[in-house]
Amino acid sequence: MSQLTHLDASGHARMVDVSDKAVTVREARAGGWVEMLPATLQLILDGGHPKGDVLAVARIAGIQAAKKTPDLIPLCHPLMLSSVKVELQPEPEHNRVRIEARCRLSGQTGVEMEALTAVSVAALTLYDMCKAVDKGMRISGIELIEKTGGKSGDWHREENA
Repeated sequence: MSQLTHLDASGHARMVDVSDKAVTVREARAGGWVEMLPATLQLILDGGHPKGDVLAVARIAGIQAAKKTPDLIPLCHPLMLSSVKVELQPEPEHNRVRIEARCRLSGQTGVEMEALTAVSVAALTLYDMCKAVDKGMRISGIELIEKTGGKSGDWHREENA
């Protein structure tokens, strides 16, 4: 295992210096889901939620969150994202909404945290909008699915890992 990059030789937190890194195209994709009662999912699918289009609001929240990642997570670099996509896919057979986010840029550091933050905040927003009808919803499975570019190269989650 390599050294933790956010700690100096004395063990103090630091922001990593990326000034000597090459500018490359970097992309990350993360996912997760929100499990809920079948009636809650049906309310979302029917568009009958009193707060409006739950999936649209969660999508916008996820996009905004990716852009605000350095404000939320200490030591993350502010990045000039070129693309943020957040998709919410209802999965009635599992009583859940699957969330995936893809972040992309040309830069000197990766976008894994931005993709993970987008999924997390989209899930939290979906929960917030529906908690009045279903407090037992469960946010789970938030994970990095893949990342490309940069010095460490490409990485893809193993299906059975």
